[in-house]
Amino acid sequence: MSFIVPDACTLPTVEQPLRLAEFDNLFATAVRQVETLNPSHARMQLTGPTGLEATVRDLTARETQCCSFFAFTLTPGPTDDGEALTLDVAVPVQYADVLDSLVRSAGAAAGVTVGTTS
Repeated sequence: MSFIVPDACTLPTVEQPLRLAEFDNLFATAVRQVETLNPSHARMQLTGPTGLEATVRDLTARETQCCSFFAFTLTPGPTDDGEALTLDVAVPVQYADVLDSLVRSAGAAAGVTVGTTS
């Protein structure tokens, strides 16, 4: 599945495939659940080894630098081993299609069904 790269993204075109690969790797290895809360807000549950939080914070910080419309909120959760995180992703309503693309990519890479809250 291909993620929509909006015109508002300032990441150089040559670097975009690398960033997308970083997200795909994160989704495939750490995402356990994906939920669309509304068209402009999604939530992902992630688990992984110690260091996952630092990895996600770094990736989302770099993404916010080039796509400033993303708002990422990371909340650590309880786990018996490694790290568990909740990643909330919010965008202005005009970028709902970008968020939907991100959510579908996350679900496909993780092999999970995307849930929807009504």
